[in-house]
Amino acid sequence: MGIAAAGLGGSPLCAQDWAQQEVDKSPRRHESVAVKYGARSLDTFIAYPETRGKSPAVVIIHDVIAFAPWVENVADRFAEAGYLALAPDMLSGRSPEERQPIRSEGKTVGPARRLPLPQVTADLNALADYALKLPACNGKVCVVGFSWGGDEAFRFATTRRDLAAAFVFYGKCTEPEKIPDIQAPVYGFYAGTDTNVGATIPDTTKQMKAAGKFYDPVIFEGAGHGFMQAGAAPNAKEADKKAWDASWVKLKALRSKFD
Repeated sequence: MGIAAAGLGGSPLCAQDWAQQEVDKSPRRHESVAVKYGARSLDTFIAYPETRGKSPAVVIIHDVIAFAPWVENVADRFAEAGYLALAPDMLSGRSPEERQPIRSEGKTVGPARRLPLPQVTADLNALADYALKLPACNGKVCVVGFSWGGDEAFRFATTRRDLAAAFVFYGKCTEPEKIPDIQAPVYGFYAGTDTNVGATIPDTTKQMKAAGKFYDPVIFEGAGHGFMQAGAAPNAKEADKKAWDASWVKLKALRSKFD
């Protein structure tokens, strides 16, 4: 039983039976560990690729709501693509109340967005350091994030100079003034109907180009925000499923860059 199945109790997220079933039947090795640094401990799901050699690691940042079965499924898919995948619960240590969305100034604020940014950065650094020490890692670490996690993957690329790559799924560059600090290539995966995040892409493209940074945004027409979760579900809409398929084709093609 993984982190998601063990930690969500009666949450509606447990209705993602399809995701849990795919993880359970996967031939790849999985383990749940506690990544510790200082007084902090991060519950983390690890999926290992089926290879005798060493592999690049990828740290997976979930969306604003919570760690869920589909995150473990994503980690397993990354392992299938040849990556050593680490998926932490960024809300580790938070109470059940702190894991709930709240209303603030007329808006719903997801629990992950209330995490202190210095803590998020420290968590990601600890995870990257942990990954580098794993015998199965080849010494290269990427980061991938979804929605809020996409924002944080982009932001982490401005702080971690030895990242091999950042994969940003429907996330924004929230600190454009720090773009000059980015060393890793940034690959963006965006939904065509996501006007909120989509409106930021032209400016980000210009700013990355002006700073001489590599930025490769791809927009999947007709897909909706969250297509990496929705597109994997058995009842996925056609556009979301196409975006999901195309994303994995690209991620698998990029894998060879990190040998």
